[in-house]
Amino acid sequence: MAKTPSKTNKQVKVTLVKSKFGQIRAHQETVRGLGLRRMHDSRVLTDTPEVRGMIVAARHMLQVEEL
Repeated sequence: MAKTPSKTNKQVKVTLVKSKFGQIRAHQETVRGLGLRRMHDSRVLTDTPEVRGMIVAARHMLQVEEL
C-alpha cells in the first residue's frame, strides 16, 4: 500500500550560500532541481522526503530554515 502524503504544511526556506561552480555535477543539478540559480537565491519549499533528500545531497552549499 502506498504512503499517503502528510497533511501537514511544513515548509523550509533553502538558500544557496556557496557557489555551485567547481562542485560535482550531480550536486549542481540537485541545487538546480531545488530551484536555486545563483548565490543567495532562496526558495520556500514544502518539506517532503524528496526535498529533504535533495537538501542532504547538497547540504554543504545550502542554508536551511524551518518555517
